[in-house]
Amino acid sequence: MLWPLIKIVLFVALVTAAAFGVMWVMEQDGGLTVAIGGREYPFSPVEVLVFVLIALVVLAILLKLAGFLVALMRFFAGDETAVSRYFDRNRERRGFNALGEAMMLNASGDGKAALARARSADKKLARPELTRLVTAQAAELAGERAVAEEEYKAMLTDPRTRFVGIHGLMRQRLAMGETETALKLAEKAFALRPKHEALLGTLFTLQTEQDHWRGARRTLAAQVKAGTLPRDVANRRDAMLNLALARTAIAEENYGEEADAALEAHRLSPDHVAASVAASRVHLHRESPRAAQRVLLKTWKLNPHPDLAAAYAAIEPEESAAARRKRFEPLVKANPDHPETKMLVAEMAVAEEDFPAARRAMGTLATDQPTTRALALMAAIERGEGAEDRVVRAWLARALTAPVGPQWVCTNCRTIHSEWSAVCSNCDAFDTISWIELPQGAPARAESAAMLPVITGMFGRDQEPEADPEAEPDDTPAPDEVVDPTPAEPVEAPTAPREPKADIDEIAHDVTDTAAGRTAKKSG
Repeated sequence: MLWPLIKIVLFVALVTAAAFGVMWVMEQDGGLTVAIGGREYPFSPVEVLVFVLIALVVLAILLKLAGFLVALMRFFAGDETAVSRYFDRNRERRGFNALGEAMMLNASGDGKAALARARSADKKLARPELTRLVTAQAAELAGERAVAEEEYKAMLTDPRTRFVGIHGLMRQRLAMGETETALKLAEKAFALRPKHEALLGTLFTLQTEQDHWRGARRTLAAQVKAGTLPRDVANRRDAMLNLALARTAIAEENYGEEADAALEAHRLSPDHVAASVAASRVHLHRESPRAAQRVLLKTWKLNPHPDLAAAYAAIEPEESAAARRKRFEPLVKANPDHPETKMLVAEMAVAEEDFPAARRAMGTLATDQPTTRALALMAAIERGEGAEDRVVRAWLARALTAPVGPQWVCTNCRTIHSEWSAVCSNCDAFDTISWIELPQGAPARAESAAMLPVITGMFGRDQEPEADPEAEPDDTPAPDEVVDPTPAEPVEAPTAPREPKADIDEIAHDVTDTAAGRTAKKSG
């Protein structure tokens, strides 16, 4: 500590002396005269200043040489690091320059040049914690995946760079599509940095893509603890994770502790249709039909949906059409003006063959909000009331080109699904599937419950409609078999929707055939 203080004092003294010297020279009118051997040498003030500057430069050089000589003498005296330290300083300086250039080249996207400079820096510097990262990044830019992988693996041996190494290997595996390996690496990185925001997001995505619902819930809790996620968003995601966990358990006929997650999902998100349906199934399996009805009714008040009506019907699958119509009265009264309620009432009336009541329930819905389902219902009502075939076909013709209405659609990639799921089957996005209506012209859902709903076993199928000799031939191909409209178990979303027209044609024939069969049976 004393030597740096002495150097500072000497520097200040020299500067002060030089300043006084310059002032003294300037005060001499004739400049400075130096007498040597009886001869006088006059110097102007400017020449004196130049001489002083030259003397300072020479002094600095002499000091450097003196330092080198001292280091050399120490080397010969046995101090082997004296000379090496002298040269290492220059080597280190060139190494840091090369490292800085490599970083700039990485930022500019020149991977090959950056890799060359990074390797040069690695040779000159004894700082692998710095050079390995820059080398790995440069190798990735240059397409040298194996080199980058070796550098990342080497980082795992140093506690200072272990997290960066794992993170780099994880990103490589993600780019290669090896999501299982990437998930394991992300979990190891999470153990090292549990509050790393980007890592938490990646880990959550990987876990949801691979149906690791319990792990995703732990990651979600870590995101909340780290303050990277708003509380309302966290609650919504927690509800969807609970629902996904419960649906997996229910699909395996496991109604134990994991199935209770459906009840928690419904509590956190009472307006969510899939959560309500799953919770009702849990109550129903535990022989609590009233609790199942309360759950469905609560969600129907907030968000009427055909899946809720189907689940409500499944509570008493063997009841008659009249009994079902009476049991559905709480649902109808809860949201009477909603289009879904109007179509529900009309469908139950058709099932009971009360076609005038069905027409009254529909009101002007088919005119004000024409959808495939509403127009198909009108075709069924017309057929039930004995209308001519041309009238029924007119309604069906309109149904073929009408908007399908709301569907389960991924809001991220616009893929249509047959049912709700936690993760989109196309883009793997979590909690993006919503019940929305696509613009007209978008492909229709293959399983559109449009024509007649799953909640009613509406028409008999024991008679075929009489052929009308004057009617124009129908070019629409008849379906091989009639679709059973009784409640069905949820199915996985199709990877690609079928052509909408063919689907609508199948359902249209189903409506026409079953309605005509019921009318013929009634008249007989």
